[in-house]
Amino acid sequence: MFSRSVSRLFYGSLVMLGVVVIVFFLFQGFGDPARLILGQRADAGTLHNIRKDLYLDQPKWKQFIYYLNDVSPISVYKEEELAEKNIHGIGVGGKTKLVLKFPYLRRSYQTRRPVWSMLMEALPGTIILAFLAMFIATLSGISLGILAAIKKDSWMDTTAILTSVLGISAPSFFMSIVIAYIFGFVLNHYTGLQMTGSLFDTDPFEGRQWQLKNAILPAITLGIRPMAIIAQLTRGSMLDILNQDYIRTAYAKGLSQKQVIWRHALRNALNPVITAITGWFAELLAGAFFVEYIFGWKGIGKITVDALAKLDFPVVMGSVLVTSFFFISINILADWLYRVVDPRVKA
Repeated sequence: MFSRSVSRLFYGSLVMLGVVVIVFFLFQGFGDPARLILGQRADAGTLHNIRKDLYLDQPKWKQFIYYLNDVSPISVYKEEELAEKNIHGIGVGGKTKLVLKFPYLRRSYQTRRPVWSMLMEALPGTIILAFLAMFIATLSGISLGILAAIKKDSWMDTTAILTSVLGISAPSFFMSIVIAYIFGFVLNHYTGLQMTGSLFDTDPFEGRQWQLKNAILPAITLGIRPMAIIAQLTRGSMLDILNQDYIRTAYAKGLSQKQVIWRHALRNALNPVITAITGWFAELLAGAFFVEYIFGWKGIGKITVDALAKLDFPVVMGSVLVTSFFFISINILADWLYRVVDPRVKA
């Protein structure tokens, strides 16, 4: 078990390194970062200083080394660089230190704020939205799948399959517009929900207020497609399990249908469902770009779209790295969940 965990972490680190390489070279050549920061009327001296500060006066391979040093959790810095970049961590050495730190994702071109702090401010909104969406998708998807399997070839089975097909077919951006318009505008008087809104709203008199109700519509929208896939996987897996000999033996022993379904069939049918749940949760956590943007929900997806519109590449690059890290971590966590649900899975 330990050797497998180390192996997964090692391969996860290699994937993360590959993401860093792709992200760095993908955004090379898109305009002049110094011009994006200072505008078109900046003087030559200031432009030169900015390019030097961003290592733009160095060869590409050196720029990549500097970027890798910044985003790595273990880096080498001079004392003045630590103070200049406001990097906090555990350092060892003299004037040149080996530092254990959080990744330094540099600063936004537009706001000059540290990208890390911008992403950490937006991350709670994305996490809450992803959890709510997957809770809705998992609860409704597994329920639909079980119902369809038990009532195979009935109208309930047909309805469940049709619902899941429609859910898979509907694009998220289209469903976002439809759901926002119907429940946030047309039926606003009955639902009390708004078309747009974030986790916190600022009232001029009462200050910052928690507004979890704003997450209802985007969470439902995000949960539609994973719900459809979870329902179909649960149905297929349950039908396979219900035809096994040990299920017939359980019925022969006098167990009720409820006991057979919940104690024997469902647990053994959950492995492919867990794969779907963890995969979709990682994808939602990686940023539901269009849904967050349409509903005005402040999360990693929305600030990434805003940054792309403004050519604020450090924010976009930082967003890709952070979301890739979560995606890899959740897939590693899925291995542990397999063993909890089904001990027959080998370490």
